[in-house]
Amino acid sequence: MVGEPGIGASNVAIPRAPLSHPARTPLPPDDRLPGLPGPSPAPRVSPPVARTNRVARAIACCDILMSARGDVSGAKLAAEALAAYQSLAAPEIGAFFDWLAAGCSSDPADLRRSADEYCADPSPATLLRLQRAGGTPRLELFGRLNLAPGGTAALVEMRGRILRGLDEHPAWAAIEAELDRLLRSWFNHGFLVCRRIDAQTPPEILEKLVQYEAVHKIRDRRDLLRRLESDRRCYGLFHPALPDDPVIFTELSLTRAMGAKVQPLLDADAPVVDAASCTVALFYSISNCHEGLRGFSFGNSLIRLVVEELRRELPRLKSFATLSPIPGFRSWLARIADSGDGAPTHSALGDLLIALDVPDWRGDRAQRAHLERELVPLCAHYLLRAKQGAEPADPVARFHLANGARLERINWLGDISAAGLRRSAGMTVNYVYDLADLERNHEAYTTQGRVSAARRICTMANRVIG
Repeated sequence: MVGEPGIGASNVAIPRAPLSHPARTPLPPDDRLPGLPGPSPAPRVSPPVARTNRVARAIACCDILMSARGDVSGAKLAAEALAAYQSLAAPEIGAFFDWLAAGCSSDPADLRRSADEYCADPSPATLLRLQRAGGTPRLELFGRLNLAPGGTAALVEMRGRILRGLDEHPAWAAIEAELDRLLRSWFNHGFLVCRRIDAQTPPEILEKLVQYEAVHKIRDRRDLLRRLESDRRCYGLFHPALPDDPVIFTELSLTRAMGAKVQPLLDADAPVVDAASCTVALFYSISNCHEGLRGFSFGNSLIRLVVEELRRELPRLKSFATLSPIPGFRSWLARIADSGDGAPTHSALGDLLIALDVPDWRGDRAQRAHLERELVPLCAHYLLRAKQGAEPADPVARFHLANGARLERINWLGDISAAGLRRSAGMTVNYVYDLADLERNHEAYTTQGRVSAARRICTMANRVIG
């Protein structure tokens, strides 16, 4: 689901909106559709950026903030320092981060002296001195900046910028690590609240759904409102410091059978079904909302809380499942076809890829049936056997299987959108959250790497020799 491969997300479904003060995304009108190889090149490292007057002012404001005593003056000075930071243009922000990296680190001499003292006498007192010496002025600065209105959001935005710039500015890694540790404590699951988002939700939150939706683009206001009906739900996790900005949200459909195709779920003209008569909750999208929270795991908590709420409200619900993409399948198939190394023994993989690139191949009944016979077993093999380290190669599979879900069904032509055809040859997959088996499946996956899957998927995978 910046961070989180989710129900309908590819890897971490992170929106690429501007990070600093993202503008509201107005809802579209109803009628708008949307020889020997040489050595590897060294990573590109950008030179330090010269400080401008605005950078100097931002640094000065931070120095004053760090020297302040008292909460009242501290809050005022924090607001001034934050405003000075937010006034910086992109190159100036780079100069500010260079200052944070070089000028706000621990004192090496003090750290070495404390470490030597602890090695000579590993007592609680010398350990405490070592811990204090390891603390940086940056951490104190971040804590004080959080006194300002909007301070938490600004620090989330700051980490997002740093993550995007790490490849060119490796010295920023220390800043990122400290922000990561700080934000993880602030965004502890105990602070997050699950709320339903519906047509009565304030417009500024609805606009965030349009902005952040990373799986199935919201085309217009009619599309949005249909997704929020009684049989099409949306739930988000919210943090008290970001009351109008979800941390993550998921969309689901209440149905009477486990669906196989995405497009009917996105049909704005579909009739509304009586939610009380539904027996299946089908999650079809999950979106993380902030790049600055990349790597934080919120999806598991969100799903659990939504399931609990739905079971209380709708006692006839018996099944909880997903309708998920398989985002890595076609790229994996292309790598296998190109390399031939460790590939499943399968005829004409390259021909299959060529056939998938033919426009309107779905209109040829014989070709469609041929591709289904060949590709569905390959997809089962990919989901069960292709690995990234010890875990499944597919990011969405990793997410759900780690949560204890079962790989239940592969759906041919379950997503015929351009993105679905490009990512997974149009296939989708259902993962089932069987509440009685979640803990056992989770333990088997995390301790033994065992994937819980329906027998028919295992049978199909066994047809592929590799």
